[in-house]
Amino acid sequence: MIANNQTNHQHRPVAVFWGLSSFEMLAMFRRGLFYAYLSIYLRHFLGMSVTETTLFATFPMIANVLCQTFVWGTISDRFQLRRTLIIYGEALAGIGTVMVWYAHTFTAQRSHAGWVLIAGLTVVELFWSMSNVGWSALISDIYSAQDRNKIQGRLASVGGMGRLAGVWIGGLLYDGMGHYYAGWGFQHGALFFVAAGVMFFSIAPMLLVPEGGILTNAPEAVDLGERTESGSDRLFVVFLMAMTLINFGRNSIAIIIPQYLTLESGFAVSSQLLSYIVNTQSAAIILTGLVSGWFGHRIGNGPSLLLGSIVAIVAIVLLALSDSLVVIFGLNVLRGFSDVIILATSYAFASVLMPPAKRARYFGWFNATFFLSWGVAGTLMTGPVTDVMISRGYAEATAYRIAFVAASVLTLLGVIILGVLLWTMRSKANNTDHSRA
Repeated sequence: MIANNQTNHQHRPVAVFWGLSSFEMLAMFRRGLFYAYLSIYLRHFLGMSVTETTLFATFPMIANVLCQTFVWGTISDRFQLRRTLIIYGEALAGIGTVMVWYAHTFTAQRSHAGWVLIAGLTVVELFWSMSNVGWSALISDIYSAQDRNKIQGRLASVGGMGRLAGVWIGGLLYDGMGHYYAGWGFQHGALFFVAAGVMFFSIAPMLLVPEGGILTNAPEAVDLGERTESGSDRLFVVFLMAMTLINFGRNSIAIIIPQYLTLESGFAVSSQLLSYIVNTQSAAIILTGLVSGWFGHRIGNGPSLLLGSIVAIVAIVLLALSDSLVVIFGLNVLRGFSDVIILATSYAFASVLMPPAKRARYFGWFNATFFLSWGVAGTLMTGPVTDVMISRGYAEATAYRIAFVAASVLTLLGVIILGVLLWTMRSKANNTDHSRA
């Protein structure tokens, strides 16, 4: 199943998984380190509006998706390159990250520094998109359809460990371990330098992994719950619609949650306490990743995806209603559980709906539902909802809670479409069985 047989026989399965998991751990470390606190820096230190703070994810993610789909995905499929794109993407992104910090220190006004960061990170994302599309296609190249859920769960578990460490260290660096001021870690570059260093270091584990690529276009076997025509474009489009709404709904609150928790008029948590709250979700990701494969094999990837999405809705609604930090900690456990289940099962489900020869390009579209959800949904919905409610005289904490409710409604719409899709596929599978009997 690997295109480069000369590299394939030199890489043992254990070494390959070690390389993939080490890369995932480092990638999640730098994401937790950097992005868990960037929205706070933009909002509370640089003075940008809630909607403006969402743009640090919106513009970069749009650039990421466009390049994945129309540039790197096409190149990856044309030349069957996976690992090469990952290595070059991480190296160039590391260099770009340092340059972004340096550029934002030249601005005279704080708000201008925020716009420089947003523009710079958009450019950096062009390089990260190489890594993203190569990573998605590589896993499908290496592992069979039956194993992808389990592997994704294990990788998510290992990644959760990296995220936990990254969020903790980021909380310490954000205010210089309490010796300086909130925002010091970004303004003076500590968070940028550590994140860039991790990107360079993450290249090493990829040397244990084969290049990737596929030899044949033979359809892969799938379980009864997903049995359908391999590579059905129509079903894949409906699935993308469902995942767009689900991911946009549940991830639209990701940027504004740290702002909500650090509000002086609300919970007023410190950066270090925020790291503990976020890492409750990381701990849940680690534990859930170990058992996510069981859910897929036991009840099927489709029903597991539906379950994870419903849990996400429950967590968001309760977040809007809760006044207790203890409950917030508990809700992050639910969010961590749903994150892994949705990630692992949606990936496995998507992989059986796309032809192997077009895997990178199709994963570009699939990844778009996830990557765009961090910024675009916040820019178009939760950010404006929060700002409008504040402008109308609502308390800031109340405005954020109303945005959480809007996010839960959007997620519910996606769950409904997914439910209809699963019911349709199950009915077709049953009818096929009866006609063959």
